[in-house]
Amino acid sequence: MVTKKIGIIGCGNMGGAILYGALESGVLPKENAYVYDINPAMMEKAKGWGVNLAADDEDVCKKSDIILLAVKPQNAAEALGMCKQALDGKAMMSIVAGVTVERLQNMICGTPRILRIMPNTPAMVYEGAFALCSDNDFTEEELADAKSIYEKIGVVEMIPEHLIDAVCGLSGGGPAYTAMFIEALSDGGVKQGLPRATAYRLAAQTCLGTAKMILEMGIHPGALKDMVTSPGGTTIEGCEALERGGMRAAVIDCINAATEKSKKL
Repeated sequence: MVTKKIGIIGCGNMGGAILYGALESGVLPKENAYVYDINPAMMEKAKGWGVNLAADDEDVCKKSDIILLAVKPQNAAEALGMCKQALDGKAMMSIVAGVTVERLQNMICGTPRILRIMPNTPAMVYEGAFALCSDNDFTEEELADAKSIYEKIGVVEMIPEHLIDAVCGLSGGGPAYTAMFIEALSDGGVKQGLPRATAYRLAAQTCLGTAKMILEMGIHPGALKDMVTSPGGTTIEGCEALERGGMRAAVIDCINAATEKSKKL
């Protein structure tokens, strides 16, 4: 359990997902969490979770030991400016996509220790994927606390900062791409006569179970595919159709496009 005070600046989809997952998993006591968001609806949501509501960004920083910056890239400079000198000497985790540690430092009055993180929204169901920058200046204790939060709600990988844009392209946007694939699987099932609700459940569970086999059993994706594709069977016919449609190339192009966009933010 994290005993330090954790402040959240921005309680939208991603900041809220991390906070909710940390609270529900028990790793972060609600009395140790301080939240501020410029959107009253987000503040009301945080209030419902029983956390402390701060007056503004500066107030969050003053009352917290470690601050999570969870705002949109275009709002980062304004949010950090509102912190004034309160970030000086503090530890700050940033999930702001595309904004490097160097750029963050230039937006801040003072010199905090910064840990850049790339998360994703499945943190809400304790299945997040988190890349933490290995080149950071957190103390050992602060890094251990950060890891303990994210390990309770997902998988943690330590990644050098120059690869964070690739992580943004892959797992940052991955839930959207996966949802599109589940929707496409379901559409195929519906076309063949399955009820929509049944198709969604079968498709989603299939993706969930396949991912667990890869993660928990250590099965290589190619080996798993081979396990299912019997000679002359139905699955190899489907695989051939996906190859004809250029699925692999399309997915690689997708990650390339998202990564390049992250670099330009």
